[in-house]
Amino acid sequence: MYRRRDAGTRHSSRQRRSERHLRRGFSLIEVIVAVTIIALLAALVAPRFVSSLRSSTRRTAQIEVAAIHKQVELFMIERSNGMLPDNFELIELTQGEDPYLNNADDLLDPWGNEYYCESSNPEYNIDFDIICFGADGQPGGEGDDADIVSGKD
Repeated sequence: MYRRRDAGTRHSSRQRRSERHLRRGFSLIEVIVAVTIIALLAALVAPRFVSSLRSSTRRTAQIEVAAIHKQVELFMIERSNGMLPDNFELIELTQGEDPYLNNADDLLDPWGNEYYCESSNPEYNIDFDIICFGADGQPGGEGDDADIVSGKD
């Protein structure tokens, strides 16, 4: 036959389930192991991420140097009979009704330094280089500080 449970017994089994549910959680050992695993992964991944970020910044500068070089060549062909004016400044690429570059921010490298235009043949102003001085913004250097010159990288 069917036996009916006592109301007090039902209440105590619910109470026990509730207490068991409250006791569930992570032990200190489990937390320490999880934190250690995360720290190891971070120690392995972070240097590679920083390295790839540095190389992508340098690659961005190389691409921008090449793009500015092409824009200066167009400027020379369209506005100055194939030669650079004696007092040419890169900012001229952002001026006029149909500018070659959108704004002056396009003349800043990824590190916030200005690109430079240097004529290799000052007598005729035909040959020129666009130069980025790297992360340090100074001529010379190695690694991220090395100069980036149009046509050379």
